[in-house]
Amino acid sequence: MTQRVLVIDDEPDIRELLELTLLRMGLDTATAGTVKEGLLEIQKFKPDLCLTDMKLPDGTGFDIVRYIQREVPHIPVAVITAFGSMEAAVEALKAGAYDFVSKPVDLTKLRDLVHTALKLSENNDSPAPVVKSKPESTTAIIGNSAPIELLKRTIDKLARSQAPVFIHGESGTGKELVAKQIHELSPRSSSAFVPVNCGAIPESLMESEFFGHKKGSFTGAIEDKIGLFQAANHGTLFLDEVADLPLSMQVKLLRVIQEKAVKAVGGVEEIPTDCRILSATHKNLEEEVEKGNFRQDLFYRLNVIKLDVPPLNARGDDIMLLAEFFLLQIADRWDLPKAQLSQRSINALTNYSFPGNVRELENILERACTLADGEFIEPEDLQLPIAKPVIKSQTFNAIEPEQKQSFANPQNEREEILQALDQTRWNRTAAAKSLGMTFRQLRYRIKKYELDQAP
Repeated sequence: MTQRVLVIDDEPDIRELLELTLLRMGLDTATAGTVKEGLLEIQKFKPDLCLTDMKLPDGTGFDIVRYIQREVPHIPVAVITAFGSMEAAVEALKAGAYDFVSKPVDLTKLRDLVHTALKLSENNDSPAPVVKSKPESTTAIIGNSAPIELLKRTIDKLARSQAPVFIHGESGTGKELVAKQIHELSPRSSSAFVPVNCGAIPESLMESEFFGHKKGSFTGAIEDKIGLFQAANHGTLFLDEVADLPLSMQVKLLRVIQEKAVKAVGGVEEIPTDCRILSATHKNLEEEVEKGNFRQDLFYRLNVIKLDVPPLNARGDDIMLLAEFFLLQIADRWDLPKAQLSQRSINALTNYSFPGNVRELENILERACTLADGEFIEPEDLQLPIAKPVIKSQTFNAIEPEQKQSFANPQNEREEILQALDQTRWNRTAAAKSLGMTFRQLRYRIKKYELDQAP
């Protein structure tokens, strides 16, 4: 069935231009010149996408956006704003608009917007939101706690929009995972998800990394290179630790976001870009703005919608769900039976504050799997900082002091294990005994150091 687009604009020339462009794209169209006519056409024409001007004789584009959000939220709506009216565009996105396009209308950008929005509409043939099932996806968010259920519902809603989202949360809470989930549930999921740690790029290379460069534009530019914005074209660009961007780069980034075009270093032409911007930081951006470290105009452009990721210690039983997930991953990665947590370890993990959040939990369990003596992981294997004096694993009690010192260095430990295996002709039981560790611990280390190529 031919997809339908409704154009609402009081200027006949604009309506005619947009209608002609849409017809050339093979789409069915209808037009209206007022809010009242537009609302009637939405009911009668049942469009798959609505394009509305912001200023109308009997109201504004906000009236159209709010009606659609309330009555037919499965229909994406984009607003047409006056040139330079970014405040209105941002407010429209906050109200629920899918995206915006500025006058005079750039037809290339308009086609990109329509194409992406109609992909969203294809997945929403009914008013009920469609949640893509991804049982094998590594980006699925694990947890059933109230904060995580709320997060998942919010992600489902945000995936249907083009609005920039600012993801805030403590270090280790999984902000990039949230960004990936928004991307994977969006109509952009078939295109690239490009994450970038803004604090890891040297300032002198930032412009080249983000916007690309032309051959010969500076020393070392031996060939043309596309930037991150072009790599994310039709997809999603995730700016992690965005608060670490220097002010000089913030100015350039703001312009690219507003103009939806980049100019490569050494280039003369602006290249249109169509990517959704998601950003994150563990810092308080409002405080960074007050300190003068972050531009207020860029803050408002990125912080159209703010999404808070809950810390692990606020997620209750999710801790054990995540623990089981990580233990399965570790066992699968090392091709070993899954380790089990003792009841004492379960209690210890449940009562721990996890200042490092989910990332810390994963690291704790990976370490514990290598330290566990028997069938179960015990609290001393977890080595949680809140424990009384840290109890050394019984495993290492049988190791001579010199060996303990050498095992603090992974390379030394690898050599010690390899030597023991050679001396025992790869009899793993005998090698484990000579090293003063259990057979299970030795198996984990053999996998860890990729020594499982037994002669």
